[in-house]
Parts: sequence; C-alpha cells; structure tokens
Amino acid sequence: MTRLQHFGWFLGRGFGPHGWGLPSLEWNYRWTEPRLYQESARTLEQAGFDVLIIEDAPSLGSPETIDLRVRHAFGGPKHDPLLLAPYLFSATEALGVLPTVNPAALLPYTAARQFATLQHLSGHRLGLNVVTDTGSARHFGDAPQLGHDAAYDRAEEWLSGVRDLWRSWPDGALVADPASGRYADGTLLAATRHRGEYFAFDGPLNAIPFTDGEPVIASPGGSGRGLGFAGANSDIQLALSSLDEESIRSYRARIHDAARAAGRAAEDIKILFAIPAVIVPSREEAERIVAASAHPGEEEILRIAQRQSSDLETDLTALDPDAPLDPGVFGDHVSQGSIRRLIGGHDIATTPLRTILGAHARLGRLSDGSGFVGTADEFADRIEELGEWGNDGVLLWGDVHPVTVHRTLDELVPILRRRGILRDGLEPGPLRRNLFAF
Repeated sequence: MTRLQHFGWFLGRGFGPHGWGLPSLEWNYRWTEPRLYQESARTLEQAGFDVLIIEDAPSLGSPETIDLRVRHAFGGPKHDPLLLAPYLFSATEALGVLPTVNPAALLPYTAARQFATLQHLSGHRLGLNVVTDTGSARHFGDAPQLGHDAAYDRAEEWLSGVRDLWRSWPDGALVADPASGRYADGTLLAATRHRGEYFAFDGPLNAIPFTDGEPVIASPGGSGRGLGFAGANSDIQLALSSLDEESIRSYRARIHDAARAAGRAAEDIKILFAIPAVIVPSREEAERIVAASAHPGEEEILRIAQRQSSDLETDLTALDPDAPLDPGVFGDHVSQGSIRRLIGGHDIATTPLRTILGAHARLGRLSDGSGFVGTADEFADRIEELGEWGNDGVLLWGDVHPVTVHRTLDELVPILRRRGILRDGLEPGPLRRNLFAF
C-alpha cells in the first residue's frame, strides 16, 4: 500500500552565489537579494513540501586555505540564513524554514530571544538545523577548538538552555486581559539560572510564550554521538545513507533506539533521507548520463578537484593527478571522515589521484539503486519502496535557483500526487502541526 511521505528541500549551497558557474546565472537573479529564494520557496510550498532547510558554515576556513574556498564559490561566501528566513516567511503561508545555526556563534539567551521572535513572526513555522561545526571556533573567541564529542556536549547544553528560557513563561503567566488591565503575572516567571560547563546566563526570557509549539529542531550527523543527540533532542533527523532496505531499516532503528534511550517515543522524530536526485525525461537519457559519467574528462576532473579542495581545505589541483595521494598533504584541521569520503574504497598508497577523483564523478541509476539518476516515475518507484520500509520522508538536495527547482519538480510532483506519496498542498499554519499530521 502506498504510504504518504514528508518532503523537504535541503539547500546544500547555503545562502551563497546561486547560479555561479552554471548557465542559469544568465537568468540575472541576484543571489544577495530575496527574490530568488522567495520564488523557489513559493514553488516548494505549492508542491506540498514541508520544509526548506538551509545549510550554513559561518567560517571561510583557515587563513591558509581561504582562497581555495572562495576561488570557485564552493565553500563561500555565505550570508546568514537566519536573516533570510523572514523574507521566506513573508512569501509563504505553510512552508517551514530551517536555517542552520551553530551553538558556538550565539549565546543561549540571544538565541532564545531571536528564535522566539521569528517563531511568532512566522506563524510558528520556524525550525533550526543545529550543527556542531568546530572549525569556526576562532571567530567567536580564543578558547581552544573542541573535539567532536565535546562539541555535541556543548550543543546539548546550549539547546537545553534555550528551551529552559522558552519555558520560563509557564501557563498563566501571560494574562493579556484588557478588562482587568493586566498583561502578565511576573510572579509566575521562572528565574532560569543556568551555570553549566560551557554557558552561564539568567532568565526569564524577554519574549512571550508560544501558542503553537516551540521551533522544530533538526540535526545531521551519523556518528554514535550525533545519533544520540538526535534521539534526545531532534524532531527531524537529516539522514545520509545508502537507499537499500537493510541500510534504511538499520539507520532508522539506531535513531529510534536513541530516542527511546532518552525517554522519547520513536514517532517523536521524522527521519528524512537526503537524495541528490537528477530527474531526466527518459530512461535512455538516464543511461546516457550514467554512461558518460564513467569516463569523466579533464574539465570534470578539475571541477571535482576544485570542490574537494574547498571541502578539504587542501589544494588538490596542485598535485600530480597521475600519482598516488600522499596523506601528508592534509593538515590537522582536516577531519579523518572527510579524507575517508574522498578516498572511498581505494588504496591510497597505490591509487592515482585521478582515479579517486573520477570515482566522485560516477553516477548511478535510481532504477537499480546504484545512484540517483532516473525518470520521475523511477524516482516515485524508489520513494514507494522507502515507504514500504517504514520511511518518514526524503530531502531533495540541491540549490534553490528557480531553474533547478522547476527542472526537478515540474514532472515529478504530479506523479507523486497521483500515486498518493505527496500530499496535495499544505494547510497554512504551524510547521509542527503539518510535520506531525501523519
């Protein structure tokens, strides 16, 4: 039986130079202005998507590698997605918007007050994608950079403090009774005195309580600590996994186990698997694209090297592509996980760099589960399979240039609706209500 799924869009490039390096740049949208994002947000809402999640990285990287990240606009510049959110709310009525936030960048009281303000201004449609990026620490103070698990500890304390501040106005504190002339009962407000390992602050919060629930919390992260954070704190988990049945069921089970370990129910978290889908008009076109990707040319190898150089903050373009990759080129600032993702299953001691980069160019078919290239019907087939395995929904991954959004959705949305996979629009109102409607 077909199972209704939640759909979202993950803006993987963040609030950055959309269209740069692509023919769509000639549409003359300005990435620094709201119109591009507002137009696509309206399209996503009309399509019946629940959420738009906006990636962010507040840092351009280490001083030695900044040029690698800005040279081709892969790693920056990026403007603050939290300040873009009000423009998206003003253009829509039901779409949830989740800017990425970093606990290192915002003190809990400031964060709680700003988020509360946006939650009210948006009609309770705000969400927050909480990340634990530690590479930007030097921008926010001179404290030593935290390790992986410690960054999650700080994020957990930060989010707990933000929620305590939101809840410092208990039921009955907001009176708002014109007949009596009394607006609030200050004797009921909680002091909310917090003294923790990473933060110290006092409440109560100078913002009124919510009428339709707190902002929705999302989180990425596939490590044991990351899954534990999601289980204890998140309403949405951004999941990266192979889309075979065993991987899907295993990933969901780990999240649900983490939720139950934190005293929550499995259904308290919506798990959305990220899919960088390439929707094409025919199977023949899908075969052509996949076949062509198996033999990338020099231009494509260079483009991949430039992107990987930005992500790894290491200039791969300066290395001999026909020689094996020396692990010593990576500084201490580069995570081992990022290096493993670059290398894949290759033997770093014997595999030429060209081969490693070429593997990142190769695409696979939706129809056989080897990748994400396929027709709209093949995409719908795959989503139906995910639903049969108990999945909650998916995140399409890409930029939000209107050309990209329409190219992906124009044929896909009608097919998903006819099959009963995608709901026919959203009811205007709070994100939490739409997200947990099924």
